[in-house]
Amino acid sequence: MGTPRVLVVGTGFAGYHCLRALERALPPDAADLVAVNPTDYMLYVPLLPEVAGGSLDPRRVAVPLRPKLPRTRLVQGHATGVDLAERTCTVVDVEGRTRVEEWDRVVLTAGSVTRLMSVPGVAEHAFGFKSIAEAVFLRDHVLRQVELAEQADDPAERAARATFVVVGAGYTGTELVAQGLQLTRAALRGRAGLSEADVRWVLLDLAPRVLPGLNERLSGPAARVLRSRGVDVRLETSVEAVTDTCARLTDGTEIPTRTVVWCVGVRPDPLVEAVSVATEKGRVVVDPALAVPGQPHVFAAGDVASVPDVHNGGAPTPMTAQHAQRQGKLAGRNVAASLGFGTAGRYRHRDLGFVVDLGGGQAVADPLHVPLTGLPAKAVAKGYHLIAMPGNRLRVAVDWLTDLPARRQVVQLGLVPEAGVRLGDAERVPPPSS
Repeated sequence: MGTPRVLVVGTGFAGYHCLRALERALPPDAADLVAVNPTDYMLYVPLLPEVAGGSLDPRRVAVPLRPKLPRTRLVQGHATGVDLAERTCTVVDVEGRTRVEEWDRVVLTAGSVTRLMSVPGVAEHAFGFKSIAEAVFLRDHVLRQVELAEQADDPAERAARATFVVVGAGYTGTELVAQGLQLTRAALRGRAGLSEADVRWVLLDLAPRVLPGLNERLSGPAARVLRSRGVDVRLETSVEAVTDTCARLTDGTEIPTRTVVWCVGVRPDPLVEAVSVATEKGRVVVDPALAVPGQPHVFAAGDVASVPDVHNGGAPTPMTAQHAQRQGKLAGRNVAASLGFGTAGRYRHRDLGFVVDLGGGQAVADPLHVPLTGLPAKAVAKGYHLIAMPGNRLRVAVDWLTDLPARRQVVQLGLVPEAGVRLGDAERVPPPSS
């Protein structure tokens, strides 16, 4: 029979913690562990806004896979299909070459991609925000626009370049606006031709409140902090069309700008569409043990999985890092159990609350559903991330401590080309080579 092979597709929160659980649960020779992922690191997404804001080095949010998963073989590429009958996975690597990986157990943890709506011009002119490349590019782009705004002779062009529009007032959009505002304020130091009054940040959402998916007790304080800093928060409003010089809103107004960032939401990775399994709203249907019904060798976890939430009447769990991490751990233990090591379990997890860092000394949090604001929330937010991060904790803590007495570094690196971060390009898979 040979040594069974366990293939994990994706190394985000779910995939990474699945592999960690497998390496802990399985004896060294019990199975070959293989991971398929486009990068050689696990991305700690919650801190991406701080990368865009220039307060964290990009490497801090990239947890290297090989040191953390010494028994796992990494196949760097995009999974484009999973054949359940043949038990194979087709992978296109970063150079467009196609290879086929065989498996005895497969765990689908491919995560999610930016959700594009049928809004004219968004794919061509808006920026995504789900990767290190997008965060680094956005930081450079914002600094470049501040520079060009100061140099502009035309007042209309100056105003447009100094206006930054973020669509989506959820967790990511709210933190991005807060960090972006801190970045532009740092960039304005020593400039005679541009002031804080000239720079405008706009946050849009169709929902009636900021942070619509989180506890309502976090929304009001977060909105008040943003507005007190001068952020133009517009609720029950979104983008109707985007051009290279303007964002037209659903209320009929137009905002001249060179920067629209799309943080509206996510959808399951398109890989799900290439797998012959039942789905619910684009997510793989699984049982409470995270196995696909009728496919005992196929598991799914995280954003691609429709996992029944026992604390919410069996409705699918939200697409959050908190759920993905815990589902990944359980998937790893259950796969190990299917190979004869350990006992399978069922997914049960109660939401422990959220933290939203608003930059400076401000944050909102509800640990164990106790609402906090200001410095107490800030301490909880920092502490939570240091605990939740699977690596780089000391480096992140040092960056945060250094940021307290020192001024934020304001420099354009110019490392990421614009062509790869437009929404229409960001999720493209390299075509197979002929």
